[in-house]
Amino acid sequence: MKFLVATIFAVMLTVFMAPLFAAEVPFNQAQYDSMLAAGKPVAVVFHADWCPTCRAQAPLLKELSQTPELKGVTLFVANFDTEKTLKQSLGVTKQSTVVVFKDGKESARSTGDTQQASLGALLRHAIT
Repeated sequence: MKFLVATIFAVMLTVFMAPLFAAEVPFNQAQYDSMLAAGKPVAVVFHADWCPTCRAQAPLLKELSQTPELKGVTLFVANFDTEKTLKQSLGVTKQSTVVVFKDGKESARSTGDTQQASLGALLRHAIT
């Protein structure tokens, strides 16, 4: 019985605490909508595997998302080629675009940036 309670507690802890330590996650419409509605800090990264700028951004964004200051910001990585509805709804026309949300509203956006300092400043718009 104790094992069952401990297992349930561990699963619940993982489910409810994961967003507090969020980093990069594949884009999921329901999760994205839920986080925006709750006013959580979110950024959507429009990535294309064939894009050299996207490949340069990826490790920088990953590193930034793991810093203590930005750990609470969820980075949704959206496939530029397949997330057509999302692209249209946000008015995104180019890969390597990052759209940042604070309190459920867009607070900043950038396209083609591969500088860690300016990407960090961009992501801070979700929390400041």
